[in-house]
Amino acid sequence: MTELNAKADIVVGVDGSDESFAALKWALEEASLTGQNVNAVFGWTHSWDMGSEPDSDEAWATIRHDIANELRDWVDRAAKGIDFDPANLKLTSVKASGTAALLQIGHNAQQIVVGRRSLGRVARWFLGSLSASLAEEAQVPVTVVRISGSEEETVTDAIANALTPSDTTVHYVNPAPEAKPAGRPVVVGVDGSETSRHAFDFALEQARIHDKPLNVMFCWQLRDLGVIPGYENAVAPVEVGQQRAEAILSDLMAKVSIPEGVKVASNAFHIPASKGLIAASRYASHLVVGSRGLSGLDAHFLGSVSRQIVNFAECTVTVVH
Repeated sequence: MTELNAKADIVVGVDGSDESFAALKWALEEASLTGQNVNAVFGWTHSWDMGSEPDSDEAWATIRHDIANELRDWVDRAAKGIDFDPANLKLTSVKASGTAALLQIGHNAQQIVVGRRSLGRVARWFLGSLSASLAEEAQVPVTVVRISGSEEETVTDAIANALTPSDTTVHYVNPAPEAKPAGRPVVVGVDGSETSRHAFDFALEQARIHDKPLNVMFCWQLRDLGVIPGYENAVAPVEVGQQRAEAILSDLMAKVSIPEGVKVASNAFHIPASKGLIAASRYASHLVVGSRGLSGLDAHFLGSVSRQIVNFAECTVTVVH
């Protein structure tokens, strides 16, 4: 995608889960600021717990009617307290899997929004998730809304207690960021590629819309820097690599048009991109990354940078193509 269509629809996947409720609420709040239309999409398939498959047009019509009523109820609950024009809302139910429905209906959207499933860390790593698969397959930006709290936190506490040599019950607590959620910046990961330029543009618009500062992060390793002058046949010291990374970042910043009123800071860090950006997500309100990463078998077994970030980031993430 060469250009972000700021006025196209926001397409959001809903299925009645807590995760999709958070995604729907996020999409409605976003549209209340931008004036965009929201298309709430429910992709469904007939399953054994729904009884025998309908055998007449009337029976199918009844199912579609029930689904439409439930979809409307989800939207009404999510829209409470949000200044969103109901005329800008479309409800769509499709007899298809959630991923297929969103890819089909959202192919020309400004972005597709989904909630992150509460799979455990190991399950997410080996099985992936709907949100990560969608972020890889879609040709438009995919925003994955994370909700706090999952079985993972309970398991982390159990691990902490199992490995603590005492009878005292302990709790594992991540260090809390100093900034409250409302004061946390939008963070964008860049690497100089065309895809990361699209991510930069998306992040700038998010910062402008939400009146938040933007932090541009270039997480680098020596192989990311190309040939460094003077070290064509040798490994450059980290200090030299840092200077090269800062120069690359400075060149990128010079080519970007910053909207009036948006405060932008930039940093280059010597760390693998997935580790650095996941760490940044603990202090960000929204993390934006490009879809560029490993492909083929390497991506399947090791996980691309964008997949790891979608699965393990601690804030809302958008993957831009």
